[in-house]
Amino acid sequence: MKKLLSALFLLGILLFPNIADAHLVNQSYIFLRVYEKSGIEGRFEINAREINTVFGTNLGQDFVLKDIEPYLDEIKAYLLRNTSFESPLGKHNILLEKEDIQFVDLGNFLKVYFVLENTNDIPDELTVNYNVVFEKDDTHRGFLITEYNWKAGVINEEANISLDFAPGRTVDTMSLTDVSVWKGFVAMVRQGMWHIWIGLDHILFLVALILPAVVRRKSDATGYNLANWEPVLEFKPAFFYILRVITFFTIAHTITLTLASLELVNLPSRLVESIIAFSIGLAAFHNIRPIFKGRDWVIAFVFGLFHGFGFASVLGDLGLTNDFLTISLLGFNVGVELGQVAIIAAIFPILFLLRKTKIYNKILVYTSLVLIIISLYWCIERIFDLEFGVFYAVKMQIREWAVQLGLWS
Repeated sequence: MKKLLSALFLLGILLFPNIADAHLVNQSYIFLRVYEKSGIEGRFEINAREINTVFGTNLGQDFVLKDIEPYLDEIKAYLLRNTSFESPLGKHNILLEKEDIQFVDLGNFLKVYFVLENTNDIPDELTVNYNVVFEKDDTHRGFLITEYNWKAGVINEEANISLDFAPGRTVDTMSLTDVSVWKGFVAMVRQGMWHIWIGLDHILFLVALILPAVVRRKSDATGYNLANWEPVLEFKPAFFYILRVITFFTIAHTITLTLASLELVNLPSRLVESIIAFSIGLAAFHNIRPIFKGRDWVIAFVFGLFHGFGFASVLGDLGLTNDFLTISLLGFNVGVELGQVAIIAAIFPILFLLRKTKIYNKILVYTSLVLIIISLYWCIERIFDLEFGVFYAVKMQIREWAVQLGLWS
C-alpha cells in the first residue's frame, strides 16, 4: 500500500495539468472568446511540425518569432484560405491581428490572433470550416476550443473542446445559445476555488495563520523554547481563533479584489507578489516569536489586502471585461472562500487531534521555520526578478526517480 501511494504521489506531481502540457504535436487549434458586448475574437495555434509539413520549412521545435517572420504572410494567407465562419447572420470575415509564440516543452506554437466581423450581435450558432494541414497529413487533427463564453460558464479554459476536425470532417456547427448567467457565476466560483488550490503562496499563508489555532503561548513564555505553548483544551476557542483570523483575511482581500477589479486602485504586480511572499515569512515568524501579541488578526488583515490584489491579477489573466463584472467578482470571491474552507477543513482536524501530543510544538516551530525559508527564497526571486528554478529542479529530480521506479517513461 505504501508503495502504491508513493507511486500515485509521484504520478500526481508529474501529470499535474498545466497549460503548456495541454498542447500536443500533430494537432492545431482555434481558440474562441465570445464577449457579449464586443463580439467574437480568437486565435489560431499551429506548431513547427505542421508548418514544416505544409510549407517545407525547417523550423526547430523551439523556434521564436524572428525565425518565422519570413513565412508569416504565407502562413496567414493559408489560414485564411482554409478557414471560414458562417452563421444565420451571414459570413463572418476573419480579420487577422498580431502574432505571438506559445512556448511549450513539446514544441512551440505560432499564435495568430483574429476578430470576426459582424459579431456584435452574438449568433445562435456558428458553422466553422477548418481544413488545415489535412492535405499533407491525414493523421493531423484540428480542435476548436471555446476558451471564454461567460454565459456558457466557460472562463479561460483550454480543455473545453467544442468542435474537432479531421480529413473528411472539416465542417461542423457549434451552438452559442446554451448559456445562462447562472453558468457564468458557477464558472467563476470554480475559478476562485481553483486559484486557491493551485496558489501555493496563498495556501502557505493560510497554513502559517492556522498553525497556532490549537495551542496558546504561555503568558510567562520567553524566547524560542519549544515548551512555550500549551494545548487548547476545548474545541470552541480553537474554532473561534480560526474564524476570527480567516474573517479578517476575507474582509481584507475582498476590499482590494473589488477595488483592483474596478480599476480604482492598481499596484505593480512585482510589488504585490513580493509582499505576498513576505507575508508568509512574517506570519510564520509570528508563530515562533509573537509580533502582535493577542492580535493575530492584524497580520491576516494587513497582508490580506495584498493577497486581494493578487487575486485581482487572476481576474485580469482570465480576460474578463465589463461583462457581468459584479457577478464575476461575487462568484470568484465565493470560490476563494470555499477553497479556503476546504483547506482549513482538511488541516484543522488533524491539528486539533495532535495538539496534546509532545510532537505538536515541534510541528509548529519547524513548519514555521520551513515557511520562513520558502518566504525568503520567494522574496529574493520576486524582489530582484530572478529565477533560480529550484522548484523546477525538484520536479525534474522527482521525474528522474519516477523513471527509475518504472512509473514514468
